[in-house]
Amino acid sequence: MTDVWVYQVEVAEIPDLTGYDVVATDGEIGRVDEATYEDGSGSLVVDTGWWIFGKKRMLPAGTISSIDLGERKVQVRLSKDQIKSAPDYDVSRRHDAGFREDHESYYLGF
Repeated sequence: MTDVWVYQVEVAEIPDLTGYDVVATDGEIGRVDEATYEDGSGSLVVDTGWWIFGKKRMLPAGTISSIDLGERKVQVRLSKDQIKSAPDYDVSRRHDAGFREDHESYYLGF
């Protein structure tokens, strides 16, 4: 993955992904709570619901492997364990450089 913050999927235009189900390589992990589409800083905030006790995870756009518009599903190229072990999402730190760097260094490992 060269740039974790850039959408790599082959879709003519990225739709609003809010509300789409998110599926890891080994099963569903939650639903998109919010999405950003800025060039070079795209990401999804996923509400994991019961799966990680109500925590949210920020997934960089580059982790998306496909988007199924008909089924309203986003497939990511990460396992549930990889997502569960990711840094916690903290909305108050979302725009801090250190917060972004923590996520980037974690996801570049995959």
